[in-house]
Amino acid sequence: MIAIACDHAALGFKAALIEHMRGRGLEVRDYGTHTPDSVDYPAYAEKVALAVQSGEAEKAVLVCGTGIGMSIAAGKVRGTRCACCSDVYSAVLSRQHNDANILCMGARVLGEGAAIMILDAWLDTEFEGGRHARRVSMYAEIEGRQ
Repeated sequence: MIAIACDHAALGFKAALIEHMRGRGLEVRDYGTHTPDSVDYPAYAEKVALAVQSGEAEKAVLVCGTGIGMSIAAGKVRGTRCACCSDVYSAVLSRQHNDANILCMGARVLGEGAAIMILDAWLDTEFEGGRHARRVSMYAEIEGRQ
C-alpha cells in the first residue's frame, strides 16, 4: 500500500497522483487533507511517516507547496527516509542509493506531468544494496544516538 497526504497547497496535485497510481493498479490510502482550508502540514507528514514506520504502508508520497516542509517533518519519524525530489534523476538515486521510502514533491515547483514522471521513476526503482546498504544502516545508527 502507498500512503499519500498533502497540505492545502497541493490538494488537486494529490488527486492527480492518486488517480495515476490507482491507474497503475496500486493500492493507495489518502491521509488527507481533503479540503482547501489552510492546515498545518507537519501533522499530515507525521501520519504518513508513521504509516511507513509501522509497516502499514510500504512507501509514501507527500506533496505540499515546495516539498521542503513536509520532507523535514517526515524525516523526524524514526525509520523514514524521505527524499524531496524535483527531477527524475534525484528520484531514481534516492531509491537506488538511499532506499528512500517516502517521496516528497512540491506542487508549486512542479507541473503534474513532471511529478508523474518523477513518481513513476521513484516507484519503479529498486534499492541497489551493496555498498549503499552499509550507508543506509548508518541512518538508524544516527537515530539511535539521539
